[in-house]
Amino acid sequence: MELNNEFRVAVPVADAWNVLTDVERIAPMLPGAQLQEVEGDEYRGVVKVKVGPITAQYKGTATFVEKDEAAGKVVLKATGRDTRGQGNASALITATMLADGDATKVTVATELTVTGKVAQFGRGVLADVSSKLIGQFVDALEADLAAGRDEPSAQGPATSASQGGQSSPEQTASAESGEDSKVSSDGAGPSKEPTGPRRIDAPEAEPLDLLAVAGGSTMKRFAPLAVVVAVIVAWLVRRARRAGA
Repeated sequence: MELNNEFRVAVPVADAWNVLTDVERIAPMLPGAQLQEVEGDEYRGVVKVKVGPITAQYKGTATFVEKDEAAGKVVLKATGRDTRGQGNASALITATMLADGDATKVTVATELTVTGKVAQFGRGVLADVSSKLIGQFVDALEADLAAGRDEPSAQGPATSASQGGQSSPEQTASAESGEDSKVSSDGAGPSKEPTGPRRIDAPEAEPLDLLAVAGGSTMKRFAPLAVVVAVIVAWLVRRARRAGA
C-alpha cells in the first residue's frame, strides 16, 4: 500500500537536509524505534509495535537508496521481521524537500508492505496512524531544532594562532600528524581503527501502541464487529439462564 504525508519545518532546506539524513539524530524521534548499530551505510535496529495485549518487535535494517541533495530528494529502504516469526514489514520511503519561504516543505511517499497482526488494520487505519505518527515526529523534530538554535556555539577557546600569536613547534607537529600519529599502547606502531558494526548506546524504545494512536479510526472499524459479538454473548447468556431455570 502507498501512504502519503506532508509536513513543514521552520528551517531552510539545507538545514532540513542535514537533519533528516542524519539517521542517528532522528531515530530517537521515531515512535517505537531504536537504532542499535551502524555498519557502513547500513543502519540496524528494532521497531516495537503493540496491538492490544500483543507486542511485536521488528528487527531490521535501513539503507539509503538515493541521496540527491541538489534535488532535495532522499530514498530510504527499510525491512524488518518480527522476532517471533509472526510477520514482516518493508518500506520504500521517498522524501522530497522544497523551499517554503524561510522554511522547508517535506513530502513523504511510503510504499509499505506488512504481514501479520499489524496487517489487520488495513490501508485506511494505517494511513490515519501514519499521519498521526508523522505529527508526533514533527513535534519532536521541531523541539530538537529549537534546542539546537538555543544552544550556545560549541566552538572551543581560540587558539594562540587565531589570537595573533605563533604556535610552538610541538603544537605544529602535533597538528600536522593528526590521527595518523596515534601509537598503540605497546609501542608496536600506529593503532588500527576498530572494525565491524559500531554499537549505538541508546535507551530501549517504548512499544508503539497502534490502538492508542489509531483512536477513533480503529473504533469505527471494529464497532460493527463489537456489536455482533455483544449480541451473540447476550443471546448465549439468556439461553444459559433459561436452561438453568
